[in-house]
Amino acid sequence: MVNRYRAQLNQWKQQGRLRTLPKPLAPGRMHEQAESPACILCSNDYLGIGSNPAFWKAFLEQEYTLLQTDSYGFAGGACSSRLLTGNDTVCEEIEAFLVHAFRMEAALVLNSGYHANIGILPALTTRKDLIVADKLVHASLIDGMRLSQATVLRYPHLDMQTLEHLLQRERHKYDQVFLVTESLFSMDGDIADLKALVALKHQYQCMLYVDEAHSFGVRGPGGLGCAQEQDVLHEVDLLLGTFGKAAASQGAFVMTRSEIRDYLVNTMRPLIFTTALPPWSLRWTRYVLGLIGSMSDERAHLAHSADMLREQLAQTGLETSGNSHIIPIFIRDAHKAILCSEQLRAQGFHVLPIRPPTVPEGTERLRISLTAAHKEAQINSFAQACRNIG
Repeated sequence: MVNRYRAQLNQWKQQGRLRTLPKPLAPGRMHEQAESPACILCSNDYLGIGSNPAFWKAFLEQEYTLLQTDSYGFAGGACSSRLLTGNDTVCEEIEAFLVHAFRMEAALVLNSGYHANIGILPALTTRKDLIVADKLVHASLIDGMRLSQATVLRYPHLDMQTLEHLLQRERHKYDQVFLVTESLFSMDGDIADLKALVALKHQYQCMLYVDEAHSFGVRGPGGLGCAQEQDVLHEVDLLLGTFGKAAASQGAFVMTRSEIRDYLVNTMRPLIFTTALPPWSLRWTRYVLGLIGSMSDERAHLAHSADMLREQLAQTGLETSGNSHIIPIFIRDAHKAILCSEQLRAQGFHVLPIRPPTVPEGTERLRISLTAAHKEAQINSFAQACRNIG
């Protein structure tokens, strides 16, 4: 009965595509191996919050007195969806905080970025609608488009000219059109031209959906993301952010208009049929959100570190892309990517190979994601390790 699965696993192994769960790592950028500490360069803890126990200690000290009261539901889980008894008051406090920070009409907290992206588009679209998405959007957005009833078209990565041609040809055939993009692309580290997308949105009367999962906390003067950085924050109709990366917590949120929020509450299946986030997690999220706006030094350090590493890798002759803290090193062969990862691990750097189907065949790579916790000496040492393995 399992022969076909065994055969597929063997084929993936021969192709260098077989995935296995790695050994558990201690939180943060350093963890103890049997032989030496390793520097983690594949974490999404972009502001270094998750790797710094001082943040967690301060949070616990702040919350300790409240834990003494019977009315403070800190421990345990939500036990039901937000539409039943799982709508914790802290969840609504987070939404109010986000509305004030973004200066947008409404926020809706969700269980994860994946839940958000597989639920929003199916909830808002019909067979009479069109979704036009960047070719390299995240797998969760692809799954959301597949679950929707809308027609889906994809345009080449960041190619605004082709996108405009598609809209010229197709817009009149549909009731509503959704333009879908990431702002900072998670595998290539490059950034969408949101001003150009806003212009097309107005010209062709579309709705703009921007996934800011990898830019929330990192980009913009207040850490609100690329839309803030490019001064188009209030032109985005659906702005997705996540608490699971720079905010070092769990969950996600969407900023939108009040009517759309209400519509999602009534139609979005991953919200309606999912147990809500646990109260303790929501309290940690609320605490971290109060920190992110003031972490401009960490954002500046992260940007400087990324520029420095990208320049050193280029001098080594390695192929990279993007202009952010996410730096792919293209290997373009699955087996070689695995070998490079193993050789870097031997030199004290934890970097994972990225292979199909996560990225297109022929674009196999090592994905470097820097955090504000990385020191200049670590960046220099990693660049030297890359030189050592060629």
